[in-house]
Amino acid sequence: MASERASDRNFLTVSALLFAGSAAATMVWSRSMSATDGMPMPGGWTMSMAWMLMPGQTWLGAAASFLGMWVAMMAAMMAPSLIPTLTRYRQAVASAGGTRLDWMTALVALGYFAVWTLFGLAAYSLGVGMAGVEMRQPVLARLVPIEVGVVVLIAGALQFTRWKAHHLACCHDGPTSGLILPANAGVAWRHGLWIGFHCSCCCAGLMAVLLALGVMDVSVMVVLAAVITVERLAPAGEHAARAIGVVVVGAGLILIARAGLE
Repeated sequence: MASERASDRNFLTVSALLFAGSAAATMVWSRSMSATDGMPMPGGWTMSMAWMLMPGQTWLGAAASFLGMWVAMMAAMMAPSLIPTLTRYRQAVASAGGTRLDWMTALVALGYFAVWTLFGLAAYSLGVGMAGVEMRQPVLARLVPIEVGVVVLIAGALQFTRWKAHHLACCHDGPTSGLILPANAGVAWRHGLWIGFHCSCCCAGLMAVLLALGVMDVSVMVVLAAVITVERLAPAGEHAARAIGVVVVGAGLILIARAGLE
């Protein structure tokens, strides 16, 4: 029992330190990007430097840099809702204590963030591809403010779908509810992939909002992190998701109307 309590304390301490470190790294990255002027585009908006290759930078180098910051950002945004999920996993694992349980927990977290890394790679590839098209096609670039509003509107509408409700329920309850899991590395890794898959699907619309409004905007990150935590941990998560959907749909309509007036 003493070793289990020590293990739990270590888990919470390491989680808090990783959260603080990832939040600090995200802030530094965001400020460094904000200090660099983006590219003014037709339509009165500015393209983020996150989607542009710097002189002498290769695609692989830029992608690796983006993914490093993306994972740090996801760690900061998802930690408040991920820590309770990892705690449930630790409670469900049988015959593992102390260091072994800590390693199993680390494997779950690695599997979880492996999924988010793939999500980030897809987002980066899409963002760079779209940026290239918009720089070559001024007509399409002028439509970007309206497109941003449409993305936000669709993301809000997704909050009301069965697809969202299904993945949110998986994140809320998880496969460990009432179960005892073996202390096995393969099971831990697959469990991390499972929760990462459902989490990324659940948050896909909200992540689209982040990417559309500005991936380096700290205020958007903080709001979305709070939204994700509320809908994930609230007893009536589905109702919270729908209430959030109303707000996001309204924001999308405002952005579209504002873009149409400019």
